[in-house]
Amino acid sequence: MKLVHAADIHLDSPMHGLAAYDTAPVGELRLATRAALRGLVDLCLAERADALLIGGDLYDGDWHDYATGAQFVREAQRLAEAGIPIVLVTGNHDAASRITKALRLPANVHVLPVDEPGTVVFEELGLAVHGQGYATAAVTEDLSAGYPLPLSGMVNVGLLHTSADGRFDHAPYAPCRVERLAAHGYDFWGLGHVHERVLLWEDPPILFPGCLQGRNVRETGPKGATIVTFGADGRAVLEERVLDVVRWAVVSVDASGLDDVDAVLAAVGDALAIAVEEADGRLLAARVRVAGASPAHAALVRDARRFEWDVRSAAAEVAGERAWVEKVVVRTVPERVSAVDLESDDVFAELTRAVRDAAGDDAALSSLASELAPLAAKLPVGLGWDPLAPETVRGLLADVERELPALLLDGGGGS
Repeated sequence: MKLVHAADIHLDSPMHGLAAYDTAPVGELRLATRAALRGLVDLCLAERADALLIGGDLYDGDWHDYATGAQFVREAQRLAEAGIPIVLVTGNHDAASRITKALRLPANVHVLPVDEPGTVVFEELGLAVHGQGYATAAVTEDLSAGYPLPLSGMVNVGLLHTSADGRFDHAPYAPCRVERLAAHGYDFWGLGHVHERVLLWEDPPILFPGCLQGRNVRETGPKGATIVTFGADGRAVLEERVLDVVRWAVVSVDASGLDDVDAVLAAVGDALAIAVEEADGRLLAARVRVAGASPAHAALVRDARRFEWDVRSAAAEVAGERAWVEKVVVRTVPERVSAVDLESDDVFAELTRAVRDAAGDDAALSSLASELAPLAAKLPVGLGWDPLAPETVRGLLADVERELPALLLDGGGGS
């Protein structure tokens, strides 16, 4: 028996904030989840899979017309014509969608219930799929506790959208103990919610397949689905298949010892060339991060805007339209940092004292956040981080301490 397991497809995810990037390939990025879903169906057809299992978050919250649902129906129909069923549980994002609840699905699509655990049995395959979806966007109880016992003589699979034991940086939805899942008697657990591919348990396999397509720089590296093959001994063999069409990456460059901006740009070009090769023909969406103690620090800080565009030009030279630089982050420091005399009366000592005192004072951080609130309100929605959170404000203060002395010493420049 051969199954394909995927999760966290987030079909037609809006990828908020792309409009803020005037160089972004918006069309290709916004269609990436559709292309990845098409690739998933192609995989099922090519492998002659017996079933496709989806571990939640097929959609990305509420959508305002039927185009997104119609896209899934078209792909599901391709599998229906090949006699391949789909079994899915809804996740927290699916539960937020009103139109999803009214969507008419092909007969080969089996949605497990949300009010209690349910089972779909395929007698001809000898397969039983158990699971419970989300009735609301936030489920905090252990849904797996009510899953039925395995059916005798069947391959038993559990589908569950969960944060598992909470080790991941994800909302703590449907938490459960991994050891208890392993002892439940199922032959395979297909999970969803965590966007990295993680095998929590080997026998029986308890697997997060990861998201199908990365949607931002927090979802880097290859993404895809997993083929689960059950041999004559009844054990599951897992095979990862990469299906993303846009590859997100953080391209890190060590500027330590590089004498000037030209040398840093050459290193950036080399690093981007490697990342493009690793993307294997996909569009590379890269955040370039330059760090290290470098003689070029002052020049990089002084003319940061020009450096950013030079990096974009380097990406174009390396890969043309197959690479897009989402952001350039400079985190260099001077090659030689003289110790600041915090007791001194000079401007640098005063600056350092003020920054460090504010970073360690919750009340000061709150006051700074209040002052930044009008600016934060003008930022694009869906940034993925809170611009007024204490850790964000601390980061801004660290940037001030790192960059401002170089700007003052070098006369400010064009940044």
